[in-house]
Amino acid sequence: MALTAEEQTYIEQLYDDLIKSAKRLKTDEDIAFVRKAFELANEAHSKMRRKSGEPYIIHPIAVAKIVASEIGLGRKAIASALLHDVVEDTDYTVADIERMFGPKIASIVEGLTKISTILDQDASKQIENFRKMLMTMSEDIRVIMIKLADRLHNMRTLDSMPEYKQVKIASETSNVYAPLAERLGLYSIKTELEDLSLKFTNPIAYNEISKKINETQIDRDKYIDDFIAPLKKIMDDNDIKCTIKGRMKSVYSIWRKMQKQNIPFEDVYDLFAIRIIFDHPDDITDDKARETCYRIMSLITNVYEYHPDRIRDWVKKPKPNGYEALHVTVMGPQGRWVEIQIRSRKMDDIAEKGIASHWKYKTGEKGNNPGLNSLIENMKETLSNSESSFDFLDDFKLDIFTKEIHIFTPKGEIVDIPKGSTVIDFAYDIHTDVGNHAIAAKVNHKMAPLSQTLYSGDQVEILTSRKQTPKIEWLNFAMSARTKSLIKKALKADKSTDIDKGQRMFEKKQKELNLCLDSKDIRHLREKFDINSDDEFFYQLGSGQIKENDITEIMTMLDSQKNTKQDGFFTKFWKLGMGKSNTNTKDGKISHKDTFVINDAEKRFSLATCCNPIPGDEVVGYITPTNMVIVHKKDCPELKGLAATHGEKIVTIEWESYKGKSYEVQINIEGIDHLGLVYNITKLISQEANVNSNMLHFETKGEIFTGKINLFVQNKYNLDNLIRRMLEIEGVIKVTRCE
Repeated sequence: MALTAEEQTYIEQLYDDLIKSAKRLKTDEDIAFVRKAFELANEAHSKMRRKSGEPYIIHPIAVAKIVASEIGLGRKAIASALLHDVVEDTDYTVADIERMFGPKIASIVEGLTKISTILDQDASKQIENFRKMLMTMSEDIRVIMIKLADRLHNMRTLDSMPEYKQVKIASETSNVYAPLAERLGLYSIKTELEDLSLKFTNPIAYNEISKKINETQIDRDKYIDDFIAPLKKIMDDNDIKCTIKGRMKSVYSIWRKMQKQNIPFEDVYDLFAIRIIFDHPDDITDDKARETCYRIMSLITNVYEYHPDRIRDWVKKPKPNGYEALHVTVMGPQGRWVEIQIRSRKMDDIAEKGIASHWKYKTGEKGNNPGLNSLIENMKETLSNSESSFDFLDDFKLDIFTKEIHIFTPKGEIVDIPKGSTVIDFAYDIHTDVGNHAIAAKVNHKMAPLSQTLYSGDQVEILTSRKQTPKIEWLNFAMSARTKSLIKKALKADKSTDIDKGQRMFEKKQKELNLCLDSKDIRHLREKFDINSDDEFFYQLGSGQIKENDITEIMTMLDSQKNTKQDGFFTKFWKLGMGKSNTNTKDGKISHKDTFVINDAEKRFSLATCCNPIPGDEVVGYITPTNMVIVHKKDCPELKGLAATHGEKIVTIEWESYKGKSYEVQINIEGIDHLGLVYNITKLISQEANVNSNMLHFETKGEIFTGKINLFVQNKYNLDNLIRRMLEIEGVIKVTRCE
C-alpha cells in the first residue's frame, strides 16, 4: 500500500530528527550525502509495511538514528543504516549501491544484507547467517554496530510479533547480541537489549521489578541527593570540576542478582550506582586523567569508608574493548553499600559509545584499539576453523561471554586470558607453536597438567617437547574459542590419516562379523552418532572418538534388517535405546505458527525436567523431531539456548486444562526456630492444604531454621496460595520456590 500524505509528512519529521541528532554531520556535504541515502531508501521501501502496519521506512530511519545518536557514528554509517535492507528487500543490487554511494558504503550494506531465505527446517542456517555477518566484521567494525542498532530497534518494536517469534528473537538477543554489545563496549545498548529480552522471556518478573523500581523512586532519589552532597563539597573544595549523578541499575541486572542470590527485590541493596565524571580537556594527557581518578578516590575515602574487596581498577589496565574507569564501593548512610564509578569525560564517552568512540579520538579509517584488533583476529580464527555452524556458535559464545584473568609469565609479564582458562589455553595464547608442543607446566613453581584451571595472579611456565603433538582430548579441557580453533586446525593436518585408519577398522569389523553393509546402511549408522558425512564417521572411528564396541551391535542389526522395511530397522533402533518412540502422536504435524493447547486429551507433550513447569507458569514449547512438544518455562536458560538456535521449533502454549495430575515442586523455607514450628508447617501441608509431599528436610543452626520440601501441587495458583499461608505461620520469614 502506497504512503499517504500524512505518513510522508511524518517520515520527513523523523528524518529531520535524525539529522538533528547526528552530531558528526558537520558539513552541508555530509547532510546531502545522508539525504541521498534517505531518498533512495524511502523510494525503495515506499510500498512496504512492517508487521505493525506502519511504513517500512520508519525502521531504517530509527536504526540510523540509533547509529547516529546512541553509538555516535558518522555519515557513512548513517547512510549504510538507511540502506541496510534495500538490497535484501527490493530490486536494488550491491552494484547499484556502489555506483551511487561508492565501494565503502556498498561493502557495509553487503555485510548487513541478511540471507534472503532461512528455511524453517534448518536451524543451522540461522546461525550461519550470524556467522557470515561476523565475517564482515573483520573488514569494517561498523557492520556489526549497525546490526546491533537494527536488533535494538527490532526489540523495541517486538510487541507486534507473534509470541513464538518474540521468544525466539528475545532469546537470540540475550544469548548473542547483548554479550556482543558488551564486548564492543556498547554498554547502554547492551543494558537495553538485556532488559527488553527479559520483558519477553519473563514478563511477570520484568513487570514486577519495574513496578517496584517506580514505587521506590522518591525515597531513592532523596537518598542519592543526601549521598552526593558531601562528595560535591569535597570536589569543589579541591577544585575538581566534575558532574556527579546517580544511575539506577537495570531491571535485568536486578533480576539476575535476585536469581543468583535467591533474594527478593527488597533485599537487593545496590539498586543504583554513583558516577563521578570529571572534565578532560584535550590538553590533558591520558596519564594525567588516570592520576585524577586515583586522587578522586582518595578524596571519596575521606568521606565514606570503602570496601577493600570491591575496588575495580580498569584505569591501570583497561578492558579489551577500551573501557576505562575506577570503581570503588563505599558504606553510605543507613548502612548501605554504594558503588561509585570514577571517569574522565573521554572515558565516559568510550564507556557509553564503546569502540565507536575511537573514531572520535583517532585518524584514519581503521581502529587503533589493540583489544578490539585481538578480538577480531580471534574471531576470524574461530570462524575459519569451526567445522559446523553449531560448533561456531559454541566457540563464539566462549569469547563473548567470558571475563578475563591476569596471568604472569616467568619473567613477570602480564598476559590476559578468559576466566576459566586452563594451562593449554595459556600455552596457545603465548604462541601457537608453544601450544602445539606443550606437555605440562609449572604453576606457581609446582608441576601442573595441561588441564589445570588457572586463576588471576598465577605465574605459569609452559614445558614443551618437539615430540609432542596436539591431542583430540585437549578439546575437552580447552576453554577459549581461539585455543579450540588452533587445536582443530592442527588436528586437521592429520585428519586424512585417521580417515584411512577408520575405513580400515570398519572394513576389518565387517569381515570379523561376516557382514556386508552398503552406503545406505552406513548412512543409518552415521545418523545414530549424529554425524553428517562418511569421512567424519571414519575420522571419529579412526581417531578413537567412536569406539569399535559401540558400533558392533548396531552393525549386526543393520545387516539383519537388510531385507525388511526401513520402519522395521527404526523400530529396533529405538528399542535398543538409541531414541524414544512416539506412540501417542496424533495425525498431523505440529506447527510453530499455531498455538499448542494443553488439555486432558492432548498427549503430545512432556514437561521439561530442567525447569519443571506447572500449570499457571509462563511457558512456551519446543517441537521435537518426533512431533512432540517439550514444555519449558519462558525464563528457562535451556529454552533460551534452544530458541536462539532453533527458533523455528518454538511454539506458543495455551494451558487450557490438565486435570488429574499433580506436579512436583521444591520450596525453601527460612525462619526463626521455635517449639512447634515444624509441626505447624507439616500440618498446613498435609491437613489444611491437602498437599502431598515426598521429602521434608529441616535443619537448625543456632536460632536460624531452614528447610527443603518437595510438594505435589495441581497448579501455580495452589502453590502460591500455600506459600502465602506458610508465611503467616509464626517464625517463617521467607518461602521461595526452587527454580
